[in-house]
Amino acid sequence: QVQLVESGGGLVQAGGSLRLSCAASGRTFSGYTMGWFRQAPGKEREFVAAVTWNGGSTYYADSVKGRFTISRDNAKNTVYLQMNSLKPEDTATYYCAASYGSPYYTHRATSYGYWGQGTQVTVSS
Repeated sequence: QVQLVESGGGLVQAGGSLRLSCAASGRTFSGYTMGWFRQAPGKEREFVAAVTWNGGSTYYADSVKGRFTISRDNAKNTVYLQMNSLKPEDTATYYCAASYGSPYYTHRATSYGYWGQGTQVTVSS
């Protein structure tokens, strides 16, 4: 079992920045690919970013590429999502997720077996 707890959400003006954190506990954190997803009201959960177990590879949704950066610190059992140049359309609940090993489809929510409770990000125009 892996327990995930997100933090760092909040209200920010368009163009601003936030850094989300996801603290993991339980099994060996370094064995997991970590992902961030988001879900806006009335919309499906969508992939944002993912990072492989050693941080060697990162993946991003086209909508956030160049603005968001995912990283991890295995010594701290934590994954981060640095969000810059935020837009109102980034408003959503952001979820951290863990997948053991290296899933073939890192962008699919079904590849992840563990999820956090979510943290709200609201970007005002």
